[in-house]
Amino acid sequence: MPHSHDHCNHLPGESCAIDHGHAAGVQLVPPSLALYVHLPWCVRKCPYCDFNSHAGKGELPFDAYIDALIRDLDQDLPLVWGRVVSSVFFGGGTPSLFPPEAIDRFLQQASARLRFAPNLEVTLETNPGTAEHGRFDRYRAAGVNRISFGIQTFNDEALQRLGRIHDSNEAERAVKLAQDAGYNNFNIDLMYALPQQTLAQAEHDLERAFALEPTHISHYQLTLEPNTVFFAKPPQGIPDEDSAWDIQEHCQALLAERGYGQYEVSAYARDGWQCQHNLNYWRFGDYLGIGAGAHGKISSGAEQHVLRRWKHKHPQTFMDTAGSAASIGGDDVISAERLPFEYMLNLLRLHEGFSLRDFESRTGLSRTVLLPALQEASARGWLLADSSGQHWVPTELGRRFTNDVVGLFLT
Repeated sequence: MPHSHDHCNHLPGESCAIDHGHAAGVQLVPPSLALYVHLPWCVRKCPYCDFNSHAGKGELPFDAYIDALIRDLDQDLPLVWGRVVSSVFFGGGTPSLFPPEAIDRFLQQASARLRFAPNLEVTLETNPGTAEHGRFDRYRAAGVNRISFGIQTFNDEALQRLGRIHDSNEAERAVKLAQDAGYNNFNIDLMYALPQQTLAQAEHDLERAFALEPTHISHYQLTLEPNTVFFAKPPQGIPDEDSAWDIQEHCQALLAERGYGQYEVSAYARDGWQCQHNLNYWRFGDYLGIGAGAHGKISSGAEQHVLRRWKHKHPQTFMDTAGSAASIGGDDVISAERLPFEYMLNLLRLHEGFSLRDFESRTGLSRTVLLPALQEASARGWLLADSSGQHWVPTELGRRFTNDVVGLFLT
């Protein structure tokens, strides 16, 4: 997520030339709060991955890292006193490298400091190549009630090209181990538009996933991100834009046929099984970001502003400094000029769209700041308002050009 440094730097007593869009009676109200926990190590860095992940060497310092996470959480607590946490997400790296005891200890310490909602969703990202026999029941006992499997494809040759450490049989076995341990809520990550991938292969990936009966499927296009091996040396045979679009449309139809409703650009779920944690991000909710390189977003009712805070990326630097100001990579109040863009960057990924009242309560800005861009998006057939004019949703055309629609809100 980009961070804005375009604050209005006028002198004390000077009026700011920019109308910040604050209208009488419009108040920023802190939204739902989630907790994101970054566990930075993996067995091997994948050539397409631009996340803050580091190939682990030798024995990993699990206990020391959990200690650092707890110090980090203590430091951030004053930002969220008294607020209820609706979901926890362990992302990475490969969180499933951490033993269940470590996850258990963190959750126990966190629940002693934060108010956890009674039906808290707790997700652990899992690499099928690290799923050891008999561990899923212990993650479950620790409080993890949702698993997200990074499978990417069931094609063994494609898995090798992607640098994955598992094969398709291991992927299926890992899912079945989790089901045996009592998990009925799990996601399967699949990528499409892979090097040399045909439409039939993309369809085959979905069929293999359907056979495992996940409640949620994330289906997203391989993109070449800067600072990755694939960006420096693109693999041969990546499908062109039209072929990728054909695969996407075909797979969307298959997912719908099988009862997976698309609720976000790349997220599909059975009814009632949408990922609550990710929905909170996309609805411009708040989240504490704990761990190396983790990003957080916190709204303050008292200050009437939205703060982004992020932590130092390198695991060792993070562990050495956690709990002190030195661990904070940045604290950035999102400027009023940028808030509409940041809001739309998230909300326009969702099929459900957004309401003007929600925009006001999430940003503290008047809906009038949106009107020129909304009129333009409406004229281009990208956004559609309901009969009251209060609720807006992206059209099918708008969903195809999400980046262009969001760009209209960048002042």
